[in-house]
Amino acid sequence: MAFLEEKLALLGLNRREANEFIMFWLPQLEDNPYNLIHFAGEEYTRHAELIIDPQPQTIIRVMMHTSPLQTPIEFPLQDLSTMQQKREGFTVVEWGGSVVPFQAR
Repeated sequence: MAFLEEKLALLGLNRREANEFIMFWLPQLEDNPYNLIHFAGEEYTRHAELIIDPQPQTIIRVMMHTSPLQTPIEFPLQDLSTMQQKREGFTVVEWGGSVVPFQAR
């Protein structure tokens, strides 16, 4: 849970929003011995355009992709620093995720 709290705060969710995200996802993640987690950035927002009127000053979109694993794997840590958000004015928050089977290359 500390992992999610840290990453969600970095991505711009406030405490209440992060709590709702964790309440939804944690039971599913706990069903697996291990989870590979990736937060989608521009690749997601380019393909899932939002049209909002009036235009918000800040849009925070958190899309987590997770793959259940039976054993730990070596995988580079995702750098989320480019996805950090600072709230200003009217802010729209969207969060979600998907479970995708892991396929080793």
